[in-house]
Amino acid sequence: MIAENNGQAAETGGSTEYINHHLHHLQVSVGDSQFMTLNVDTLFFTAVLGLLFVVTFLLTARRATSGVPGKFQALVEIIVGFVDGLVRETFHGRSKLIAPLSITIFLLVFLMNFMDMVPVDLLPWAWANGYVAAGHDPAHAYLRAVPTADLNTTFGLSIAVFLLIQVFGISHKGLGGFTKEIFTAPFHAESTPMKIVLAPANVLLRLIEEGVRPLSLSLRLFGNMYAGELIFILIALMTLDASMSHFSTYIMGAMQFISGFAWTAFHVLIITLQAFIFMMLTIVYLSMSAESH
Repeated sequence: MIAENNGQAAETGGSTEYINHHLHHLQVSVGDSQFMTLNVDTLFFTAVLGLLFVVTFLLTARRATSGVPGKFQALVEIIVGFVDGLVRETFHGRSKLIAPLSITIFLLVFLMNFMDMVPVDLLPWAWANGYVAAGHDPAHAYLRAVPTADLNTTFGLSIAVFLLIQVFGISHKGLGGFTKEIFTAPFHAESTPMKIVLAPANVLLRLIEEGVRPLSLSLRLFGNMYAGELIFILIALMTLDASMSHFSTYIMGAMQFISGFAWTAFHVLIITLQAFIFMMLTIVYLSMSAESH
């Protein structure tokens, strides 16, 4: 939404520094040679949102009643019923895991996306004040609150789905049938010589197909959320370094409010749609892996 505080940008010296500051992760290097760099803010918000999801649904399940449900229980039942219906229509294999997995993916991705609804300056401003209170330089108080705007998060989710695809394929077809399909689909042949000739092409197409799946899942979600976060930052720039003594400040402030409200309303649809698409593609990919070609 509209920026809560632009003072941080004024301290860092302009729009370029403001944008760079907001797009920089809070990072910690692991090892003396910086073998690995962890985006601590992404890990923190992902863990908090995951814990929030688990605790909320556990409490809802324990307090569930067979009588007239409360408002939140009714909402949860609607979500569960909706996702379960999609799974029944899309997934043709046999698995007790697919429905809970789909609900988890949809709600967890939605919660991570929903962090983009928090005012773009609010959490970084609070974090910078904490830095000042601790005696540190606020210019180095980096914080990004949207985990799905981090490519590491979306790739991690897509790789987990990719591994599940292989597990579902082996569990439904057996190791022999799964391996055989790699060499015999999509080009089928009756004679053994032709099977050998077509095997390299089948393997190549299979590698491309398997590689495209995690790429499509991760890059689609990352691109939409990164763009959404960037647009919120650009809207916040409308009143950067504004002075209340200038008449143009009031005009830009009104434009900022209208732009922020309009983009927020539209972005709610985007974050919901992206969570839904990620869930649906996961169901489709798992269904394809369970079916014989």
